[in-house]
Amino acid sequence: MTEWQVAIMVACAAAATVLTRAIGFWAFGKRAVPAFVSYLGDVLPAAVMAMLVVFCLRDTPIEAAPHGIPELIAIAATAALWLWRKNVLLAVLGGTALYLTLIHLVFV
Repeated sequence: MTEWQVAIMVACAAAATVLTRAIGFWAFGKRAVPAFVSYLGDVLPAAVMAMLVVFCLRDTPIEAAPHGIPELIAIAATAALWLWRKNVLLAVLGGTALYLTLIHLVFV
């Protein structure tokens, strides 16, 4: 792609992002948010995280060594960090760092 094509693509992606974020404010204005939309705001973050976990673990080889042990350890550490500090960024970064350490240094 040329530089102009990349610039146009980035501008379109930015415009689409701003538009999708603004639609909620334009649609509801100063009215109360409907109960269904509030419900989706409560349940979708957890559902998306669950889908990401399934997506990340779908190709984990449990038949061959190390049988998914690094993944299980990293998941447990991520959950423990979140339960301990209630900080998603800390939990994700800590779990990722532990997983990378395990697969590169321990389970080689």
